[in-house]
Parts: sequence; structure tokens; C-alpha cells
Amino acid sequence: YFEDTDAGGVVYHARYVAFCERGRSDCLRLLGISHTALDDLVFVVRHLACDFLKPARLDDLLEVETRFVHMTGARLQLDQRISRGGALLFQAAVTVALVDRQGRPKRFPKEITARFREAMETGHVTKP
Repeated sequence: YFEDTDAGGVVYHARYVAFCERGRSDCLRLLGISHTALDDLVFVVRHLACDFLKPARLDDLLEVETRFVHMTGARLQLDQRISRGGALLFQAAVTVALVDRQGRPKRFPKEITARFREAMETGHVTKP
């Protein structure tokens, strides 16, 4: 979109992080996990390491891929990639944590753990 680019029509670097956020939210949705259904629990980004490999430009059709890499009690490590026509433009290693409204870490509920583990094992996200 025009709003995602600088004056030269190149996607602004911070927008890639926003695209990844949408990818994570969509991934949860595909797993049948709703942010609102988590009651007083929220996901927060704990760590983010980015590599900007090639620029995206205005009107490029971008694909955001999100893969679950590793999970512990309250943390989930993800690999996210943004590509255009098969060419990798951006990649990020992301760690998210599940916390309560006071910021204290909370273990993933069993149902969510099962869905994340299935996605890690199969490499696919499917709606339950």
C-alpha cells in the first residue's frame, strides 16, 4: 500500500515488523485461537532479530510465512519470512511470551499447546 512506502515507493523498514505482526495474528486465527478468547492473557514480543535482504516496492504482492520453531511453558519461538514471487526479502526470528495483564508470564493453556505442537510437527497451520 502507498501508506507502507517512503517517497521513493520503497516499503519503509518498520512496516515489515507490522506485516509480521499481522502474520502472527492470522496464524492464530487459522489455528482457531482468538485473542479475545484468551481472557486476561496477551502475547508480547520478547525478542526480535531481523534481516532486511531486498527491498519491497509499492504494489508488490508480498507473502508472509510464519513457522513455529520451539515452545516452552510461556514462550514461543517463530521464524517469519516475507517474500515476493519466491524471492526472500525479509526474515525475522521472533520470541513471543504469554503474560497476564500485569506482565507476569503464564503457561500456555493445554489446548493452545496442542495446536502449536501440531503446527511445529507438521509444518502446517490448519483450522481445527
